[in-house]
Amino acid sequence: MAGSTGLRRWLLSLTALALIFAPALYLGYADYRAFINTPLGVPSGGLTLEVKPGMGIGAIAQALQRPPGLLRSTIYLEVYARFSGLAPRLKAGEYALIPGMTPRSLLERIAAGQVIQHALTVVEGWTFRQLRQALAEQPKLIHTLQDLSDAGIMARLGRPGIHPEGRFFPDTYHFPAGTRDQAFLQRALIAMDQRLVDFWGHRAPNLPLHDPEQALILASIIEKETGQTAERAQIAGVFIRRLQRDMPLQTDPTVIYGLGAAFDGNLRRQDLLTDAPYNTYTRKGLPPTPIALPGAAALIAAVQPASGDALYFVANGEGGHVFSRTLEEHNQAVKRYQLKAK
Repeated sequence: MAGSTGLRRWLLSLTALALIFAPALYLGYADYRAFINTPLGVPSGGLTLEVKPGMGIGAIAQALQRPPGLLRSTIYLEVYARFSGLAPRLKAGEYALIPGMTPRSLLERIAAGQVIQHALTVVEGWTFRQLRQALAEQPKLIHTLQDLSDAGIMARLGRPGIHPEGRFFPDTYHFPAGTRDQAFLQRALIAMDQRLVDFWGHRAPNLPLHDPEQALILASIIEKETGQTAERAQIAGVFIRRLQRDMPLQTDPTVIYGLGAAFDGNLRRQDLLTDAPYNTYTRKGLPPTPIALPGAAALIAAVQPASGDALYFVANGEGGHVFSRTLEEHNQAVKRYQLKAK
């Protein structure tokens, strides 16, 4: 009997304790549930959280606790991360904190690796030198190529002996912080390869172009000759007809490219008369390499030129060109629009 009485007293004591602590436990759990589903109080402009390699949930919670103090409980965040199974799946990177984001949605984003994507636009008509400069000025890239020559970069990209000009497709590329500049260039290089193969496969018949390489060179000249999409096929047609008739292309952009740093913004008659590999006034055919990065419109124009009989064109001073069939018509147009420009 004495033993039974002691057991009853123990059970009564345990029940009493449970009754005392149950409300507190319930309130604690309710507070925890409210915490993981309540917005963090991110300001309207948003914030960026950098999760460095090796950071665990404890370090992430501490980073969120620092000013402006988005967390009211680091313990709750750690408990949720561990019991939800997200803790071992958290990935390094930059994460956007946006208004309305809860601790739950933040950790789910980090576990999914939904990092901030930065953007860099490779502009149509850029030279490789300009592309290198843009890469060097992008702070979110890891710079590994700055000490290499152009030839060294192409070797690093798996294209030893290939001239880099024109090889990278102009587009807006998105990437996470910490991407290597080599990986960025590799994407643009592959993108150009794919476009060139596709456009070459849809080329017009009987073109005086022997391979995709020549199409790339011609497209780069078209890109530098006009910024108007509607004119590109017409200009391509002029160059194609000149190639078919064994006429020199006589295009200023190739001469300017060949002058390189010596070009001071003023193309002189002497420059056009001085023979050089990129001087298409003194040499027939295409120059030895592309002279810029051609975009999709220029690539299409190179392989699908407009039909017609024009062999000449001159800038009209308004962003477009006037096309002529004969040298006499062209000379008249040159006089007219050069006088207008003056």
